[in-house]
Amino acid sequence: MVSAKLPPLFQDPDRLESRLQEIPMEPGIYYMRDREDQILYIGKSKRLRSRVRSYFRDRHNHSPRIDLMVRQIVEIEFIVTDSEAEALALEANLIKQHQPHFNVLLKDDKKYPYVCITWSETYPRIFITRKRYLGNIKDRYYGPYVDSHLLRSTLYLSKRLFPLRQRPQPLFKDRPCLNYDIGRCPGVCQQLITPEDYRKTVQKVAMVFQGRTEELVESLTVQMQQAATGLNFEQAARLRDQIHGLKSLGAEQKVALPDDTVSRDAIALVADDQNACVQLFQIRAGRLVGRLGFIAETAVAEPGAILQRVLEEHYQQVDAVEIPTEILVQHDLPEAEMLATFLSDRKGRKVTILTPQRQTKAELIDMVERNAGYELARMQRVADRNTQAMQDLAELLDLPELPHRIEGYDISHIQGSDAVASQVVFIKGLPAKQHYRHYKIKNPTVTLGHSDDFASLAEVMGRRFRKYSPLGSTPIDRQLGALEPTSGGKPKVLGRDSDWPDLIMIDGGKGQLSAVVAVLRELDLLDHLRVVSLAKQREEIFLPGESAPLATDPEQPGVQLLRRLRDEAHRFAVSFHRQQRSDRLRRSRLDEIPGLGHHRQKQLLAVFRSLDYIREATPEQLATVPGIGPHIAQEIYAYFHPESQPGEV
Repeated sequence: MVSAKLPPLFQDPDRLESRLQEIPMEPGIYYMRDREDQILYIGKSKRLRSRVRSYFRDRHNHSPRIDLMVRQIVEIEFIVTDSEAEALALEANLIKQHQPHFNVLLKDDKKYPYVCITWSETYPRIFITRKRYLGNIKDRYYGPYVDSHLLRSTLYLSKRLFPLRQRPQPLFKDRPCLNYDIGRCPGVCQQLITPEDYRKTVQKVAMVFQGRTEELVESLTVQMQQAATGLNFEQAARLRDQIHGLKSLGAEQKVALPDDTVSRDAIALVADDQNACVQLFQIRAGRLVGRLGFIAETAVAEPGAILQRVLEEHYQQVDAVEIPTEILVQHDLPEAEMLATFLSDRKGRKVTILTPQRQTKAELIDMVERNAGYELARMQRVADRNTQAMQDLAELLDLPELPHRIEGYDISHIQGSDAVASQVVFIKGLPAKQHYRHYKIKNPTVTLGHSDDFASLAEVMGRRFRKYSPLGSTPIDRQLGALEPTSGGKPKVLGRDSDWPDLIMIDGGKGQLSAVVAVLRELDLLDHLRVVSLAKQREEIFLPGESAPLATDPEQPGVQLLRRLRDEAHRFAVSFHRQQRSDRLRRSRLDEIPGLGHHRQKQLLAVFRSLDYIREATPEQLATVPGIGPHIAQEIYAYFHPESQPGEV
């Protein structure tokens, strides 16, 4: 157990050197821990001591990510193995088990989509996501795919060819929907198919995303012939249609190679000063079945080392059947033999890693490299466009530097009912959805029939920034139960390492801006924050204390950036308002039933989904819900069916 009182190793040279001397010059894995005893990073090396020592030598050459990690290392542990291949296998297992924060060479910038199959569920779902590791460790992710349009087309075709669940939630309580009647869905909502049979269908779809389409076609062909022999012509016709559909997936993606029977992956990268764009082409039976994309930091390592790590991370996440027998690489890998041994052991047959120099295989690598170059150029154009917009905005508003973090706020309600607010964040000109936030307006004066956007914005600003204020809170905050004021001083947190914004944009005109300025002045933060408002009608920008809007062109880059921020804040606020309104409407009638509190209402809605289904349920069906006994069930039934109760005399 790491002591919380120990300083980081880089601040304690004697303890660091003593710990390094304990680490042998043998192959194995090492892992770094912080003062909370959390594992920061797990790595492997054929010479453990030399590799670990490199983290504390020439720290000024480290990337910001590695430097941040080194600053937190309090303890180093290691496990010695017999070979490098064993070290790689052990590293892969430990990373899957612990998922350390810094074991990510590849940037998780939500750029490329994945396909997720939720094998942890009884009836697995298949969907596209840009976030990996969303749920259970049993779930499988395929990708990341560069061509999102082709990916969506493939998933759409798969759902047409194979009977799969088409809706995330059942449409009806006691019967399947139209998808079942036309053969698109096997009736998952009513459990008309067993979990075992349904998983067999999903496994066929998984083979498509594993690049095993040809193998699936061969299997379906055998089944079709058996069905035809058994005079089951309807089943044979369905299998025939599935085979034709699968063959159409890669019909026009033939790659000319001398040996079409060998499964290959070809990987190459193109880099600039900051990023390396890596592309991996999956070629099966002479056809390009997948084009995966990765983004890595150029400062992390040399090109060969980047490719090595990309391949290690990628093949650790796939099933053994997905590993090809031949891997073509653009640059020599520093530990190619170790990786080949590890992959061969996993696949159960020899895996070869080659760096082709001429002829057809070298031309394939050149093609992959050209595609990586086009993708990097596209990324640079997007980055340049965002930089240009931030520069224009900085000049327009006379900001001291580019606005790294911009926050946008909007209010949504219907005549004061279900009033909510949104906070959206753009970082470097792009949406950063992990920082988005919703607010439910708590001001007692904002009620049905009495809306007050000014008071709502004032409340939100108080709740957002009171933790930074030297005065502690505003009168509005104290009315809502916030902390009492403290003595004067400066804002508690300023700097980009926190969530402190460089610019705040309010959706509205001069009135909304004045309300925000007033609350920031009460918090003694107005001198430290830059606030503007953007009016919808004429796209006019207002500054605090100015009666006239700025002279701007609605189409100039800086204004367009604010418009994108404003539109995103409006979308986020409206979607949350609709959700709150829907929940209130569903619960409003249930509130009138005696003995039915909020928790029991949630239990009922979780089972029956809507008031209509609750109204149609019998007392016996209602009593099966957890927390709903026979007495409460009878009360619910009597509320919705007063005509069934004995009349008063």
